[in-house]
Amino acid sequence: MEKQTITIYDVAREANVSMATVSRVVNGNPNVKPTTRKKVLEVIERLDYRPNAVARGLASKKTTTVGVIIPDVSNMFFASLARGIDDIATMYKYNIILANSDGEAQKEVNVLNNLLAKQVDGVIFMGHRITDEIRAEFSRSKTPIVLAGSIDPDEQVGSVNIDYAAATKESIDLLAKHGNKKIAFISGALIDAINGQARMGGYKEALADNGLEYNEGLIFEAKYNFKEGLALTDRILNSGATAAYVTDDELAIGLLDGLIDKGVKVPEDFEIITSNDSLLTDVARPRLSSVTQPLYDIGAVAMRLLTKMMNKEDIEQKTIELPHGIYEKGSTKQ
Repeated sequence: MEKQTITIYDVAREANVSMATVSRVVNGNPNVKPTTRKKVLEVIERLDYRPNAVARGLASKKTTTVGVIIPDVSNMFFASLARGIDDIATMYKYNIILANSDGEAQKEVNVLNNLLAKQVDGVIFMGHRITDEIRAEFSRSKTPIVLAGSIDPDEQVGSVNIDYAAATKESIDLLAKHGNKKIAFISGALIDAINGQARMGGYKEALADNGLEYNEGLIFEAKYNFKEGLALTDRILNSGATAAYVTDDELAIGLLDGLIDKGVKVPEDFEIITSNDSLLTDVARPRLSSVTQPLYDIGAVAMRLLTKMMNKEDIEQKTIELPHGIYEKGSTKQ
């Protein structure tokens, strides 16, 4: 037998009060007599009435729901960010709708439009790149949007990140200091501003500072997964590189395993610095040296920034950079 949806009308009729009174009880309004409140709450309990968030949203023009667009829910980098978002959302009594975009430009647009159609109050976008299509959708929408772990070179959209250029430069400086003359740069698509502009800028600056030549043959683009890192191993060794800076932990572990399979000793013969310091870096053997990013905090601060935008509070700065560091573990020489 199909369960009937209990409405506010049913509760009002059973409790013999007006719908306005039931609404006041549900929303915690103090202007209700204690005896009436008790009676209404007993009926709500007995009928198992659950206020309809959608109907409530239509009345208040707010759904207290936030959409979170994530390129790959299985990647620990994004999972850690999502955790920070969720905790702050819970604190401010927002519900989350999590949507996976697979990092595909058209799917990102579709997912964003689906969330906006659900009347979400705000959106947190975690994509590798702000395409012209997605930027056009952001501009058209009156819904507040914040980027977490992604950068907008034009700074039109609020974002929370680390200084990716500085983090990359520090990584390359360290590898150069250890005597490496050929340092591979292994990243996701260079068309993404985070890789092609911020990280690449830091890489080139560090090479120049250390008197090393920039060489196209040391630049490798790959998808962020273990198999891609494994598949790149031969090409990286053939390039003559003796060290690599990698922009994703899973990709870095693929390279590490590929090197070990070929009998290359890490860090004695080849050094690796990765970028996210996720749990994977400690699971690997040797443990992977990494740029440290406050992943949870990036998610949490992005959600807090979004709550300010949704409540039309004053915002001092829309682009927020959190501190980073480099944690030297077992994949670099001590």
